[in-house]
Formats: sequence, structure tokens, C-alpha cells
Amino acid sequence: MEKTLIIFKPDCLKKRIMGTVLDRFERAGFEIAGCKMAKLEPDLLKEHYAHLADKPIFPGISAFMESGPVVVMILQGDNVIKRVREMVGPTDSVHAPTGTIRGDYGYNAMKNVVHASDSLESAQAEIGRFFDVGDFQI
Repeated sequence: MEKTLIIFKPDCLKKRIMGTVLDRFERAGFEIAGCKMAKLEPDLLKEHYAHLADKPIFPGISAFMESGPVVVMILQGDNVIKRVREMVGPTDSVHAPTGTIRGDYGYNAMKNVVHASDSLESAQAEIGRFFDVGDFQI
């Protein structure tokens, strides 16, 4: 069964909509395979956002992701990566259609409620970054 990583970002928790967003994933038939609350540290964020770490936007992203707790979750299900990405919508909430999670609850490209893995390779790497992979079949 395919797995993906979801991060409920600080804006999601501050708005108190995590349950609403999680309900959408559960109603789509996905199961929770792992879940934890965390306070993300700068070194972990630099690794997670390595593709952005040398860009001028990184300090803002890092500050936002450090601004409050997050909930990191592994969801599993058939074709979960593609289906979750369709449910969350484009990264920039301004361009996300109504009916997607980011379109309904996001604010912009940073404050967009959730992070979702974008490929099997990134899902495997991200799950390994946030969870002890010995506990999960990836």
C-alpha cells in the first residue's frame, strides 16, 4: 500500500482546522499509518527544504514553519500520493481552486495549510526524515 507524508502546518493548527482537513483525507479512504506533533528545528527544515535553502525566500519559510507546532502524518492508501496532491491543490493557495484544501483554507504559497509529498521518491525520503522507518513498510 502506498504511503505519503503530510505536514499540517502552523497556520492549520492556529486556525483550528486540522480535524476538518483530516476528515477530508479519511473520507477519501486514506488510513493514518503514523502521526506525531512536533516543533520543527532549523536543521531539519534546512534538510526538508534543501531545494529552497539557498533562495531568498528560505528564511521566511523557516521562520513560518518554526512559528508553532506542526502535526506530521503518514497516510496510506491506493494511489495516495497523486490523490492527496489533487485534494490539496496547487502550492500557491491563491491559484488553488475552491474545493481543494488550499483553495478553501490557504492564504498564499507559504501559508497553505499542509505540505504533501509530491512523488514516491520524496514520500520515502520525507517519511524517513520525520519517522523511524523501521516501524513502517515504505
